[in-house]
Amino acid sequence: MSIHVQGIEKSYRQLPVLRGVDFTVAPGSIFALLGANGAGKTTLIRILSTLLRADAGTARVNGFDVAAQAADVRASISLTGQFAAVDEILTGRENLVLIARLRHLDGPGPIADGLLRRFSLTEAGARRVATYSGGMRRRLDIAMSLIGNPPVIFLDEPTAGLDPQARAEVWESVKELAGRGTTVLLTTQYLDEAEQLADRIAILHEGRIVVDGTLEDLKRGEGRSTLEDIFFAVVGDATAGK
Repeated sequence: MSIHVQGIEKSYRQLPVLRGVDFTVAPGSIFALLGANGAGKTTLIRILSTLLRADAGTARVNGFDVAAQAADVRASISLTGQFAAVDEILTGRENLVLIARLRHLDGPGPIADGLLRRFSLTEAGARRVATYSGGMRRRLDIAMSLIGNPPVIFLDEPTAGLDPQARAEVWESVKELAGRGTTVLLTTQYLDEAEQLADRIAILHEGRIVVDGTLEDLKRGEGRSTLEDIFFAVVGDATAGK
């Protein structure tokens, strides 16, 4: 498995955020972690990307333990947060070249040009990023995260704040990533995003995974016809059982 999480717990000042999270992600698949704001999604991503240490449990990414082999994990992943980490003063191509140089890669120019083509940004490559639309900035951000060809990428709410057209552009980019064999762990609070993109969906509620499976598995298991019905049914059940 590209990602294996078992019993992960995390609290802040006695407030439990993650209460024993378990899941696995197969290589080359898109795994959507669905949950409302405050469910613990970003905390979990920070643990898996070695930015935060769990209080309990274990996690392995690309075969490496996130606590004991943090440097190997960081070399295996890329993380794209909720806001595009691009330099608006530079052009799209200059952003890509800069990252390739920072990673000490040979041929930063050809690397940049290849990614511009891959994300349909060639025509915009010579323009300053300040002129880009929200969808273009996010696509550039994802392109930057792929420099060095990491086998695993974490996308933390990648379409937050984007309009419908920009969201559709990002969805195509994410599908293309998995199509090339990249393992994608995607956090989102958008039900339609999980439906459109994910091979498997897990719902994180109050620090626990309450359901996990393919969309069809979830529909059969919960006896519901839509992900929206499933989400509100299981979140309601989890709340009622407290």
